[in-house]
Amino acid sequence: MAVLPALDRDRIKRYFMRRNTDPCGFTKAALQAAVDATDDWIDQNAAAFNAALPVAFRTTATTQQKALLLCWVAQRRVGLLHVEEDG
Repeated sequence: MAVLPALDRDRIKRYFMRRNTDPCGFTKAALQAAVDATDDWIDQNAAAFNAALPVAFRTTATTQQKALLLCWVAQRRVGLLHVEEDG
């Protein structure tokens, strides 16, 4: 999977700025650099993430399913993913 186009990266930055409610001490330029670095890191580490998955999942899941899994686990870790079982 290739890195995101510049327009998508910019839209992520804008989405972050709209959704973030915590105080921040960084500039828009620093946020954009962080978005770019995150996208680059995902691209550079995709093979390692794939290799870390159990073979039964890795060999049958689609790229989109693997990406969703990564996103949902990360969201749960920071308290953003709430599921029906949470009550």
